[in-house]
Amino acid sequence: MGDLANDTEVRPSGDGSYEAMLSPDWEIWGPMGGYVAACALRAAGAATEQARPAAFSCHYLGVADFGRVDLRVEARRSGRTATSQRIEVTQQGRPILDAMVWSVGDVEGLEHDETLPPDVPDPGELPGIGELMPDDAAPPFPFWNNLEAKPLEFESEWPPDGPRPARWREWLRFTPTATFEDPWVDAARCVILVDLPSWPSAHRPHAWRQPPFTAPTLDLNVAFHRPTSGRDWLLCDGAAPLSTGGLFGWHARVWSTGGRLHASGGGQCLYRRLAGSRG
Repeated sequence: MGDLANDTEVRPSGDGSYEAMLSPDWEIWGPMGGYVAACALRAAGAATEQARPAAFSCHYLGVADFGRVDLRVEARRSGRTATSQRIEVTQQGRPILDAMVWSVGDVEGLEHDETLPPDVPDPGELPGIGELMPDDAAPPFPFWNNLEAKPLEFESEWPPDGPRPARWREWLRFTPTATFEDPWVDAARCVILVDLPSWPSAHRPHAWRQPPFTAPTLDLNVAFHRPTSGRDWLLCDGAAPLSTGGLFGWHARVWSTGGRLHASGGGQCLYRRLAGSRG
């Protein structure tokens, strides 16, 4: 089991650069993309005096190995209330991720909220994944040991007997620490949760046929709407309604109880045929 604050920590290495150690506790086919992106967000936070992130976007350029990565932060525009930064993540000179981050200070503006939260049970009304799975079942990847999960749609037999809707929704709580006082660490939860439902959403209409594909993520975009501080359970609400031409896009929203929207975003994925499969 990992700890989000410790495992995304960045340390200064001089000249606007930082280093981080990618932990194998966050593995999904290598370091989970949202986890690497969260490290980039932490580097942006370490290099700015602004209070909180407003927007994050990145391109995934390579799959990192577990171990040290280098993060170079460059301010692209600095103002009194907002700062734009570029973050380059490399490993032994190899590009891993390029990110852009806007951060803001104490700002004010017009207020309205016309969001429509999904009509779903609260986490306290749902069984945890440990109660739904057999006692001897192990998580498919170490990443899942970092989260308590309460699925909204669960099937004990998988693959299923037919196509399922292209959506994936679960209440999730990070462990062993659920929330963080540092707004940049706490925002890293949303980066991971917006990234998370891409493949699970797109795969559900096809899982019954066990198609020989995977789908690396090309990019990730996150808009931060409200801080998540003090909100331990977060609803990861993802969907991939269109998959065509070798690509699929997904969108995701992060809610808390009471129907409060904290972050939204999504990205695009590129299909790859599994090695050894026939065309």
